[in-house]
Amino acid sequence: MAITDDLSIQQNFVDGAIATLIFAHGAGANMDSVFMTEFTQLLNERHINVIRFNFPYMQQRLIDGKRRPPSKMDVLKESYINRIKQHSPELPLFIGGKSMGSRVAAMVADEDKVSGVICIGYPFHPQKKPEKLRLEPLQNTDRPVVIVQGDRDALGNKTEINDYGLANNIHVYFVEDGDHDLKPRVKSGFTHLQHKITAANLIKSFIEEQSKC
Repeated sequence: MAITDDLSIQQNFVDGAIATLIFAHGAGANMDSVFMTEFTQLLNERHINVIRFNFPYMQQRLIDGKRRPPSKMDVLKESYINRIKQHSPELPLFIGGKSMGSRVAAMVADEDKVSGVICIGYPFHPQKKPEKLRLEPLQNTDRPVVIVQGDRDALGNKTEINDYGLANNIHVYFVEDGDHDLKPRVKSGFTHLQHKITAANLIKSFIEEQSKC
């Protein structure tokens, strides 16, 4: 693990890494949430370095204990761009995140150094508002993008997404019966861990393919 004096960043580096991923949290859970921590471990096991960070509003929440909504998108984008600029990549650099974090990553995908974008549970629209689409970040980048989505995600399910006509640089994979966190119901016969492992394997394959380009 790399050491940093910045408490809003966590760098999990491994020997023999094939790439580095800057990995941003969703709207309501910080970089040390169970999902972010467990998924980082799965990526490390697949020889992918992971840099997690807290957006400023979330770091301030941790300092004073006051719940606050996410900052405006311009502030979130600036925060993400700063993380990219602070990193001096010796390996291919990918950016991405969970839910809101993946949306912000897609918005800054055309920054120098970025080889591709990785989205887990992309928020295609707000819950129960399928008409308020958030396709523009995906439509405005030529960078390769991989999205791993639960097929019953309330922020964009399989039926909806298949009707969006996404560009060829956007690769969407669905995990069966998964929700916004990729979690399936017990009756599905799958476990949450199985779907996380599937997602990690898909991401590794995506990184390997793009790193050849």
